Amino acid sequence: MSAPLRSPALRTSHALRTLAAATVALASVLLAHPPAEAATPERAMWVWTQPPAKTLVNFAKRHSAQDLFISVPPNLPSSSSALSWVRSVSKAARGTGIRLHALGGDPGWIDDPAAALAWQEAALSTGLFTGSHVDVEPWGHPAWDTDQAGTVARYLDLLGALEASTALPVEADVAFWLHTVGTAEGRSLDAAVLDRVDAVTIMSYRNTVTGADSITDVGATTLATAAAAGKPARLAVETRYLGDDAISRKQTFYGQSDIDLATALQQVDAAEAGSPSYAGISVHDYAGWDALPG
Repeated sequence: MSAPLRSPALRTSHALRTLAAATVALASVLLAHPPAEAATPERAMWVWTQPPAKTLVNFAKRHSAQDLFISVPPNLPSSSSALSWVRSVSKAARGTGIRLHALGGDPGWIDDPAAALAWQEAALSTGLFTGSHVDVEPWGHPAWDTDQAGTVARYLDLLGALEASTALPVEADVAFWLHTVGTAEGRSLDAAVLDRVDAVTIMSYRNTVTGADSITDVGATTLATAAAAGKPARLAVETRYLGDDAISRKQTFYGQSDIDLATALQQVDAAEAGSPSYAGISVHDYAGWDALPG
């Protein structure tokens, strides 16, 4: 004989008890293993001057700047004043989560890669930095207009050599329009740069967040290139005075307030929330940012 069928009431009661038990079990799993929170986009800041170490670190903490690109001279270990200052910044940053990156660069390095390699080796040998941040702008090289192909090739060789010479991360500043320049490899220049370094900062210098000719608009192509390469990319904003003409004014937050800038950076974070390569925003630079009115 077949088992007697349960009444509808009994079947409903059993289903509810089963659902309740499953809900309790799921809640226990979530409490024991809460879902990971999405990473908060970070802030970075170029530092070309030598402000008092505690002043700099306190400013970085207030503005959530976790990465400081610290300009250092060649032969840092033998430059007593510069080395002493960097050590004081490193000491002040200890325990804060703030990271120091050695910052340097010159278009002349394209013709003298040995100088670039010596600079990087000297800076990183101090043990004060988590990596290097190179600001070599090949479009500023004298041969850019007369021998662009050769300049591009030497620039890429330089980046490859810097990357190969250290186990620490190497990040490069790039113009947002590098994708319009081709290479001998048949790739866009931004893609070729990303082949050779660990990360890039896109100099997306605009003072509007969305729409045509905005921070997110001009940075979009290289962000996509970085995503395809599986590497992080920062967008960047300017705070220094560049000039009174319309082109200069649209490239900087100079003349606006610190609150205006903070609001814009949050809006960029929100706009780029779905970008797999977006690693936050770099602000150029400490002196300009610090001078913005509150």
